[in-house]
Amino acid sequence: MADRKGARIHVSLSLPNGGHLDEADIALIETVHKCRSILGASKLMGISYRKTWLMTDAMNRTFETKVVETFPGRRGGGAEVTAFGERLVALFRSVERRSASAAAAALGELTASLNWSFEAGEAQEANSH
Repeated sequence: MADRKGARIHVSLSLPNGGHLDEADIALIETVHKCRSILGASKLMGISYRKTWLMTDAMNRTFETKVVETFPGRRGGGAEVTAFGERLVALFRSVERRSASAAAAALGELTASLNWSFEAGEAQEANSH
């Protein structure tokens, strides 16, 4: 059965220096914060260590201040979200909240006009032919 809660906004930021920031990046920061490990975050999120590392590296290169500080090595190794990384999460969540609030009336109208018998799988199959 379709989810009748309403439409949602998904935020993806394209930054002027060519970098980007989206929900997956923020989820990674939050998971690293919990695990204190990029490897642990990759396991919890169900994505490869390589992809997790590349995402972390891209975020660290996108901003002047590191988002995640890494401590390589078997003993005492791991990762820690910096104060800037925590602020980045807060700013992104603020953009999400403000976007959803600003679009609430339009999203409500769109949701009210939905055909609830629509099957997404059928539409995707029709578009692939």
